Amino acid sequence: MESCPHCDLAMQYQAALLSQRPQWRDIPLRIVDETVETDFANGFDYYYVPTYYVGGEKVHEGHAEPADVERVFRLAAGEE
Repeated sequence: MESCPHCDLAMQYQAALLSQRPQWRDIPLRIVDETVETDFANGFDYYYVPTYYVGGEKVHEGHAEPADVERVFRLAAGEE
């Protein structure tokens, strides 16, 4: 969500990771703003944002630190 400080931090961490690991830029990523895509977002089981799913499985929910975001990308890249 644009107004969410936790989402903003996660996006900053993502940008930093993708600049450090350009190979991860090929990982398909869909960013959903629940205030814009309400119907789509309601199809997922989450309460806190940001929430990350990899292969349809929720792998992180709520405030994220850089290590959390990195773990999401490692899982998506098949590195974990």
